Amino acid sequence: MTETYLAQSPVTDPGDFASWVAELPGDVASLRRASSHLVFHYWGGGDYAINGVPEERATEIDTRYVDDILKLIHDRSSEPLSTPREPAQQFVGCCRDYTALFVSFARAHGIPARSRVGFAGYFVPDWWMDHVVAEVWDAEQNRWQLIEAQVAADHRDAGTGDVLPVMDVPRDRFLTGAAAWRAARAGTFDPELFVVNPQLEEPFLRSWPYLAHNLVLDLAALGSREMILWDEYGLLTGPLSETDKEMLDELAAAISEDVDPELVGSWLHMDPLRVPDEVMSYSPRSGPRQVTLRPGLAT
Repeated sequence: MTETYLAQSPVTDPGDFASWVAELPGDVASLRRASSHLVFHYWGGGDYAINGVPEERATEIDTRYVDDILKLIHDRSSEPLSTPREPAQQFVGCCRDYTALFVSFARAHGIPARSRVGFAGYFVPDWWMDHVVAEVWDAEQNRWQLIEAQVAADHRDAGTGDVLPVMDVPRDRFLTGAAAWRAARAGTFDPELFVVNPQLEEPFLRSWPYLAHNLVLDLAALGSREMILWDEYGLLTGPLSETDKEMLDELAAAISEDVDPELVGSWLHMDPLRVPDEVMSYSPRSGPRQVTLRPGLAT
């Protein structure tokens, strides 16, 4: 079952940069450290000018595929990927990109890995913020463990004050899209606490619409379709009906940590959840546009 996540997807395939990735040390900690040094977060990285990052490079966040990301990084510095880079040499992206790079690196080194889309409780106290982390298979413990590919190893959990275990994030500090939906529907957590950012008041960026959004994108990630966070398609293109919510209840109940990839595939072939050949991408920097996906991504 874990063998599925050894294979690169159309998103994570390093392409012409496979040999560059192969030079990385092959342990999970080194791969995590490398991915954390390659991306300048488009809103969390700090002042663009002070860091020597041209503001116009913020549109890099719409770069979908790891080989394209690696090309931008390589064009700025061909040093080994394990070498920390100044912000001006980094790729301008977000949590999804740190994770996509890490997953690509792990798969290239024979480590089963996948992206998980959900919500982190360790950035702003009392809020669950839109986030993407990785999972790797720990054969010794016979379980999937969450890997935080973005934050520094000494990051303090804003909710607990403790140093976050980035190599094994507790399941009660990061909720996958499926776990968040289940918790909100059960009343364990207030759905209004699940947001892209507490400061963003747009209704579609919080509560039930965004819980549904991250559940659908979490399903896609489990099917090795690592979408951009502002992609919309299928069920996500309209208001949620009660029938939609009932279907998402069934989906969230079906997605456990050890979910069978074949079951994921069967859900991905349902019309409301299917990844189409074209998606609408509502980029926070470039605006809305229709995007044709590479072959192999559509379901």
